[in-house]
Amino acid sequence: MAQIQTVKFQNPDYGDIYTAQFQKNGNGWIGWIQEYPKVKCEEHTKAALLKTLENRLYETLEADWEAWDRQLEEDVKAGKLDQLAEEALEDLQAGRCTDL
Repeated sequence: MAQIQTVKFQNPDYGDIYTAQFQKNGNGWIGWIQEYPKVKCEEHTKAALLKTLENRLYETLEADWEAWDRQLEEDVKAGKLDQLAEEALEDLQAGRCTDL
């Protein structure tokens, strides 16, 4: 099997850096994102592979963020964060908060 190569992708919105690892596999290329193992693909050329990896990474990140947002909204509606809000207000009223 060919040597594994590495390229870094930086998220332009948040500055996070992700590591794409890839290698020649027969007539094509295989690759994956180290920090997001579910992002992996195969392409015929190295250039196409890197483009596809980057696109799938951002699609996956967006889907994960949307799922997190939906879960947070559900938790708020279900009252799961009420206790935290009450504790924060108590801390504020007791002077245990610091201005940022």
